[in-house]
Amino acid sequence: MEELRLFDAEYRFMELIWDMEPVRSMDLAKKAFQELGWKKSTCYTVLKKLVERGFVENDHAVVQALIAREQVQRYESQVLLDKSFGGSLPAFLTLFLKDRKLSKKEAEEIKKMIEEAEE
Repeated sequence: MEELRLFDAEYRFMELIWDMEPVRSMDLAKKAFQELGWKKSTCYTVLKKLVERGFVENDHAVVQALIAREQVQRYESQVLLDKSFGGSLPAFLTLFLKDRKLSKKEAEEIKKMIEEAEE
């Protein structure tokens, strides 16, 4: 599995990029200050690291994600499933749903996902 691990702060920063892309780095720094309380230097340091790791490109001060949000979410979900539940989706769902009631709509959506995954 490709390494798509982001630290929490990096993930929050990537969310800004995904929501705004393509975005000028200056505008991204302003948004990071507003949303995350980051100074411009922090923003540019994290941006540089994300460029080096292949998550984003910064071409002529325009930032664009190279990795989709869904790819990172899928990776993080699989890591959690493997680490905490031995890769068992039923074990995860059992614990997740233990003290929770699903609405009829939620239950129908989950049933539909399971049926589509079986095919």
